[in-house]
Amino acid sequence: MRVIGGEFRGKKIIEPSNLKTRPLKDLTKESIFNIISHSNKFNISINNSTVLDLFSGIGSFGIECLSRGAKKVIFIENYPDAIRILRKNLINLKSKKNYEIIEKNIYNKNTLDKINKKFDIIFLDPPYKDKNLSNLLETINNNNILKNDGIIIIHRHKKEKDNFSEEYKIIEEKKYGISKIIFLIF
Repeated sequence: MRVIGGEFRGKKIIEPSNLKTRPLKDLTKESIFNIISHSNKFNISINNSTVLDLFSGIGSFGIECLSRGAKKVIFIENYPDAIRILRKNLINLKSKKNYEIIEKNIYNKNTLDKINKKFDIIFLDPPYKDKNLSNLLETINNNNILKNDGIIIIHRHKKEKDNFSEEYKIIEEKKYGISKIIFLIF
């Protein structure tokens, strides 16, 4: 696993040795960034963006955003082994400190309440079996942390059937191997 583009292109990302964390694969990650860069369905640029990486694991998505010029990335993760690797991966970049790690369970009631920032991109990569996605999207909406022209990107198992409320609009959905990537706007 590596950084695909930008300042840290080619830099290795340390992967977990156990199967409790499912890192975002390079092909899927590259496809997400190609869609962000070339889609005419939304107007988002990684450069100078603010990014919220939920269920960040070892940080593959957020690190890619930092490499491509994101102004700030906030990683939220609660699994101690993943946090340890995430910290190592960020230290290995020797980058500016334009990131923050929040070590909390995203489903704790006040985790998102304390974020006084609006994001251009919110990336959700919950465990494939996680069934609370609708509740989390509602929390994101209620906390008003997505910019008006911002986008939510969700990584799911391709067979997962999520029911999104009518306030969300799916603007792109792609499948890669066993993964499905969904691009949503409010």
